[in-house]
Amino acid sequence: METQDKTIIAQVLEKSYFKGIYEGDLSLLIEIYHPGTLLFGDVKGQPYYKTLGQYLDGVANRQSPKDSGKPFKGEIIDIRVVNSIAVAEVKVQMYDFIYHEYLSFHRLDGKWLIVNKMIADTNL
Repeated sequence: METQDKTIIAQVLEKSYFKGIYEGDLSLLIEIYHPGTLLFGDVKGQPYYKTLGQYLDGVANRQSPKDSGKPFKGEIIDIRVVNSIAVAEVKVQMYDFIYHEYLSFHRLDGKWLIVNKMIADTNL
């Protein structure tokens, strides 16, 4: 079951998370986030905190990486699953940033949802 769950989470990341970020597609992103998701980290050396609503509003009001013409790459580094919880370690290159992220997932009603996002800008 763990291997199957890893495969499902990898598909969520590839088909919805990375694609949603790249295209600025809120409908893809809303489908994979729990409504109570919080985002924490540091960007440009400064503390970063957003609710899911604030994050999605930012995505809606920025030029998408696709439209910017700048390089974009999403990479899955690792996925670890224990029962109904999981953590995915990913890297996202977008705009002029390289982000290292930890995404916490919880399987709710048979669906893997992101419940927490930790992000660090690693290209300082």
